Amino acid sequence: MTVEEMTARINALYHKSQAEGLTETEKEEQDRLRKAYVANVRANLRGQLDNISIVEKDGTITDLKDRKKQDKQK
Repeated sequence: MTVEEMTARINALYHKSQAEGLTETEKEEQDRLRKAYVANVRANLRGQLDNISIVEKDGTITDLKDRKKQDKQK
């Protein structure tokens, strides 16, 4: 399921919940879709952040993912 399809289905379930309510199966589907959507957003953000490079004060370039590893070791 693409992100657009997932978003459309989440929105459809939301509108249905406001209009007439959801069955237990639909509530479970809505919860599962929301969790998958959030996981997808987080993964995309992490991918973008991992591709950022920081120019340090001394002129060296550090990848953000390498800096995160260094911070965890401290």
